[in-house]
Amino acid sequence: SDDELAKIRNEEIGFVFQSFHLLARNSALNNVMLPLKYAGCKEAEAIERCNLVLEKVGLSDRKDHSPSELSGGQQQRVAIARALAMRPKVMLLDEITSALDPEVVGEVLNVIRSLNKEHNLTMIMVTHQMGFAREISDRVCFFNEGKIFEEGPPEKLFGDPQNERTKQFLHAVLDSH
Repeated sequence: SDDELAKIRNEEIGFVFQSFHLLARNSALNNVMLPLKYAGCKEAEAIERCNLVLEKVGLSDRKDHSPSELSGGQQQRVAIARALAMRPKVMLLDEITSALDPEVVGEVLNVIRSLNKEHNLTMIMVTHQMGFAREISDRVCFFNEGKIFEEGPPEKLFGDPQNERTKQFLHAVLDSH
């Protein structure tokens, strides 16, 4: 039913978008805590959980700062912490580095690396960071026009792509760097 589907979306899936979607008047801690409040989590538990995830993303010292007092990379890490606070089974990450300055992309990717190593968490990431995708993934899908053109382990997809469109794309993005 629609109610069951909404419950699964809210309780089992974490979303992190290109845009951070932080509330300007809230502190980092309160931005992370907002979904927990809507889910009916008790305040003491919510604060404890939020402090833990802010520490995980390296922002425990910035928890009382508003979004305007944070860099773009820090804002994106608050958005990641917000999704993690819900303890999802699956994280959906949509071009989470595309709105960031090149020098802060690394700090966000490092957070994803550590989450990948430390947690039994499925992450589905849309990215144009091919080196990162190759390094962190156990499965890569190449999409074109909304369809999967090719998929497989990263060493296969990057090392020996079978689809001509995949070959063209990889040649263009990997040879340009």
